[in-house]
Amino acid sequence: MSDEPFILPREQHELSRQLIDENSLKVLYRLRQHGYTAYLVGGGVRDLLLGRHPKDFDVGTNATPDQVRKLFRNCRLVGRRFRLAHILFGRDERVEVATFRRKPEADECPQDDPFFSENVFGTPQQDAFRRDFTINALFYNIEDFSIIDYVGGLDDLRAGRIRVIGDADERFAEDPVRMLRALEFSARLGFEMDETIAPAIVRNAERLMAVPPARIREELMELFRHKVAGKVLQRAEKVGLLPWLLPEFTSQRESFNFLRQLDLRTAAGTPIEEHVALAALYLVPFREACEGCPDDLNVAEVHKLANRYLVGHCQRFGMAAGLRHLARELFVAFFRFQRGRGRRGEQRFLRHPFTVQSFDFYRLWCEASGQPAELWQCWEAAVKGEEPEGSGGLKRPKRRRRPRRRPPRPKPAPAS
Repeated sequence: MSDEPFILPREQHELSRQLIDENSLKVLYRLRQHGYTAYLVGGGVRDLLLGRHPKDFDVGTNATPDQVRKLFRNCRLVGRRFRLAHILFGRDERVEVATFRRKPEADECPQDDPFFSENVFGTPQQDAFRRDFTINALFYNIEDFSIIDYVGGLDDLRAGRIRVIGDADERFAEDPVRMLRALEFSARLGFEMDETIAPAIVRNAERLMAVPPARIREELMELFRHKVAGKVLQRAEKVGLLPWLLPEFTSQRESFNFLRQLDLRTAAGTPIEEHVALAALYLVPFREACEGCPDDLNVAEVHKLANRYLVGHCQRFGMAAGLRHLARELFVAFFRFQRGRGRRGEQRFLRHPFTVQSFDFYRLWCEASGQPAELWQCWEAAVKGEEPEGSGGLKRPKRRRRPRRRPPRPKPAPAS
């Protein structure tokens, strides 16, 4: 890695301003017009160079957060650990602006400020060397439309390689979530990890326990949103990261197959919901526990069984009771589907508004596990409401109504 950047001029790459979000361009141009350096940075540059559509666009600048706030009335400063400026556009869109940072010297860090080291401002070169992976440290210069590369990211992008900037152990110690992101980027982009990464993950996996659970929870949902949860969690198991990431999760081939099937459904355009992801993680051990129970297991007992596999995860990650309730309902419906037709309460179950989503979840498992189609086809028409009511349910003879017993007539009073 050279201290001098490699500059890729506009005519040698295909990243066009037309591909960049309009509001991000407004932020870049206003910073530049007021004399500040402003680059498009991070994953947005990476994805555009790969021909992908970025989820969002981030801006790097030498303006401090307070200077950015003075330029934009729609600016809000956020974060203590990592001070950022959010430029708000409407209700749903924002552009994140980060000041270039550097690694502080040992004698600079005060004892009473744990966040000082994350907010020491520096140059674009120093900022590039503080980032996690080379492919995430590329800058797009709005002044001349060139790509600036301090760390060899362009070469790694062409080679399809995930490489840590600097020493992998040091980078993972700074932020243990980078271990999970290395696996995620490899799965999402189809890139190979550099040979130094997997051994470093093995050595540092335990550090993941120090990460706030709320942050781990969001990173897990990112895996599901990016359609790589099954692949990443299976790789996490191979490098010893999974027990520290999800202590309650049991590594079974059937579980990974089901998670991959869920990823395919998300890739096909069905948005992933957190309660579905939660149920998918623990469906296999729940199903196995149900198989070992008596056939006459009632719904209240199924609820208790479902809680056995959901409560630990929900408590660890501070999940709301409503999410656990929805995941538990998926489990209970799975139990009903797996048990077959003709059971007591079937018509009431079919009329429940949550049954359609539960059936999709059940069918997905049947497809992932290679079960015969008859398992779900016998339910399909009934769940969709295309089957005459009662045709597949439990038929019981009509109960004869007993005639109402009239109260006895009062006896006439004896004549006086």
